[in-house]
Amino acid sequence: MTQSARKALKQNIKRREQNLAKKNNIKKLIKDLSTFLNTLEKSSKKITAENRKEAYAKLSEVYKAVDKAVKKGVLKKNTAARKKSNLALKINKIEKK
Repeated sequence: MTQSARKALKQNIKRREQNLAKKNNIKKLIKDLSTFLNTLEKSSKKITAENRKEAYAKLSEVYKAVDKAVKKGVLKKNTAARKKSNLALKINKIEKK
């Protein structure tokens, strides 16, 4: 194995770990938002302004992480758009309740 091949392998491993960390972070953020929205949906009470503010703050975090992942090439553009759209639809569905 040549020296350049060894270096390329090391770079590949490092980048793979970074990409997995970014993907896992996105999954965690989406799961946090989804569980929050599910608890709101199951509660029979109306959504308060505080809950709405918290939901949009979490949505903003997800958007930020997803957009950064697209910029770095971790996620594809359409995958990111689909994830963001689905979360926005969930929030809108709960608000109409």
